[in-house]
Amino acid sequence: MAETMDRGSSPMGDEKPRKSTRGFASMDPNRQKEIASKGGRAAHAKGTAHEWSRDEARNAGKKGGEIVSRDRAHMASIGREGGGARSRNRRGGTDETRR
Repeated sequence: MAETMDRGSSPMGDEKPRKSTRGFASMDPNRQKEIASKGGRAAHAKGTAHEWSRDEARNAGKKGGEIVSRDRAHMASIGREGGGARSRNRRGGTDETRR
């Protein structure tokens, strides 16, 4: 198949050739978003859209938090940022004054 140039830019701004101009994945990201949005509105109007219960939302958040917490280095950096923000707020400074 002959490669064609991308009709839209990729999220990273790279211009990469696409192998096909057909299908949802080859569309401009704004057009994809527009189509997906229409589908979501239609599903809600029809009554077939999934709506999260309090328990489902709580369990999903807990699961995500557990996964993120496995990365100890990441958690340590979050803790350092939080501590720095707290002390800056106490002094009345901002991030820009620290840099």
